[in-house]
Amino acid sequence: MNQNNTKAEEAAKQDLASSPKMEIGMLQVSSDIKLRHMVYHPAHSKATVLFLHGFPESMYTWKPIAESLSNDYEVHAFDWPGYGQSSRPSTDRFSYSPKDYAQVLEQYIRASRIDSSKLVIYATDIGALPVLLAALEQPHIAKKIIVGDFAPFNRPHYMWENLAALKSKPSSDVVRAAMNQTRDEILANTFFRDNPTEERYTLPQEFRDDIAKWWDGDITAADAFYHYYSHFTRDQDYFEANMSKLKVPVKVVWGEKDSYIKKEMGVEFAERNNLKLTILPGLGHYPHLQAPKQTADELRAEIEG
Repeated sequence: MNQNNTKAEEAAKQDLASSPKMEIGMLQVSSDIKLRHMVYHPAHSKATVLFLHGFPESMYTWKPIAESLSNDYEVHAFDWPGYGQSSRPSTDRFSYSPKDYAQVLEQYIRASRIDSSKLVIYATDIGALPVLLAALEQPHIAKKIIVGDFAPFNRPHYMWENLAALKSKPSSDVVRAAMNQTRDEILANTFFRDNPTEERYTLPQEFRDDIAKWWDGDITAADAFYHYYSHFTRDQDYFEANMSKLKVPVKVVWGEKDSYIKKEMGVEFAERNNLKLTILPGLGHYPHLQAPKQTADELRAEIEG
């Protein structure tokens, strides 16, 4: 055999051995909750990153960013209960509130045996308040938390009117029914509300297929969102009253053109808690989908900074 061929084959084997290993599976985190999760295992990990998705998303939201980080970091993402392939228990067993999601997050970290001292959590939309609530109860839940494009406080004037309408009855019932009846329209247009038609970005087909496939069920994604909002004001008020107790370093990242939850919400949250704030020029409510490379670079800088 040619010596050059032998060296090439050995190099290929070494590259394969050192490339990150990706696993997708189901993880039982409590008697009622099983989560679909995605994990990237690099040969040598500098830290662990956990991504928490929003509405109407799934763990596949994070796949492009996870892949770009996976050579250096162990990366985790999972479907919240009510989304993707994760459990959808009845509301008499699970309320789908931010506080319930906070408990799920704590359970996932324990069940995955993640070393919290090396963990950075990036959470957006409905994933952000739960991680902050969890941090109030578990001061060492992570080394750093990055949150963005969410509503830490009860400020309806900062929110799109349809979101604000979900916070109380009877308007919430009307919005819930409309969301369940217009799935295809929501999945086609929700991610682009902040962008003129000519500026629409491309969503990965794998992600589009996933959120469409797993929207339905006894508890739909729209139902889970509705139940989350039915407890939202209570959990926002609790967080605002206790946020001074946060011990974990928090960074705030916000899309400048977010029309669902205006950047002024992020500015208030950051200023009141003396947090680092980055406003992403030209980006909307889903910067991780609109500009995944920029989001990954921002995250890498926070991990290594």
